[in-house]
Amino acid sequence: MREKWEGKHIVFFDGDCGFCNFWVQWILERDKNDRFMFASLQSDFGQKFLSERGLETKVFNTLYLWKPGQYYFTKSRAVLQITTVLGGVYTLLTAGKIIPGFLGDLIYDLISRNRMNLANQKCFLPDREQNKKFIEV
Repeated sequence: MREKWEGKHIVFFDGDCGFCNFWVQWILERDKNDRFMFASLQSDFGQKFLSERGLETKVFNTLYLWKPGQYYFTKSRAVLQITTVLGGVYTLLTAGKIIPGFLGDLIYDLISRNRMNLANQKCFLPDREQNKKFIEV
């Protein structure tokens, strides 16, 4: 049986973070070509992804973008790759690739440390169609 996420880009995010949920919603609204699926890092699927790669399984301050069998990116590089996959006007943001990875990740880490203060803590609830894009919500 083929997995529903086969061939998709999977965004792993902190499911308890309003800031992260805002950006998941932002991607959902712009994913016109149905290229993304989502999984919280706290889910069984997210925990398996982390543990199989020897990554931290208790701290959820990093965004991951995974294309099974091809690659995975973290932090600022994940963000830039998401804009590339979205295409269109969002590819203009890929100009950020000229920033060295360590500097992009420094900015990412600064935002990550302050993310709970940056977001309105209202819960995002996906609609029926959007809910199909979540793995073990």
